[in-house]
Amino acid sequence: MNIKSISLENVLPKVFLEDGERTSGTTSDIWNTSMRFEAGKCYCINAASGTGKTSLCSFIMGVRTDYTGRISFDTTDIATLGINDWCELRRTSLAYLPQELDIFDELTALDNVLLKNRLTDFHTEGEIRSMFEALEIDNRISRPAGKLSVGQKQRVALIRALCQPFSFILLDEPVSHLDARNNELCANMVTDAAAAQQAGVIFTSVGNPLTVNVPFISLAL
Repeated sequence: MNIKSISLENVLPKVFLEDGERTSGTTSDIWNTSMRFEAGKCYCINAASGTGKTSLCSFIMGVRTDYTGRISFDTTDIATLGINDWCELRRTSLAYLPQELDIFDELTALDNVLLKNRLTDFHTEGEIRSMFEALEIDNRISRPAGKLSVGQKQRVALIRALCQPFSFILLDEPVSHLDARNNELCANMVTDAAAAQQAGVIFTSVGNPLTVNVPFISLAL
């Protein structure tokens, strides 16, 4: 499924509701309003802790449904999608880098990525190794992920997220543990991959945003 837009209509996490009233996000550009993300564009969601950035990503990815309102992929209400639909979307249309990373510590850095790539056959192993080199972690490629720093794990998880075709990629605080140089390297890899597929980029930040080299739309959560 080629998703051209993601629309939110009066969406609000149920945890923010109390006696039918909003209790958080009163100045949000996203919650309880109309918002449309378009493929080919880049969005930075600025959020303080506890305002629902991870919840937003989870809603869009179909991992959680505890929200009010409507989320649509083009004209399709995602509440109508079945498990097979979600499996296909997450394999071909929606890439995701969660804040928790979900790295398998017992596997090597390379095997963490290959595990995902075997589901999609999107990159060759040679291309993946080149991505490790581009992010300057090729010297950690055979090391168990449990022995990597958090910043190194973030880069491994980013490479893994890019091992699939996508219409949109969601990145939840993708560079929170990276310095300026590594932030830039990751940003360039993300925007290059998105441009090649005319895809949309949505990333969250609590103060250390992805330093993308393309124009982006800044939104407050």
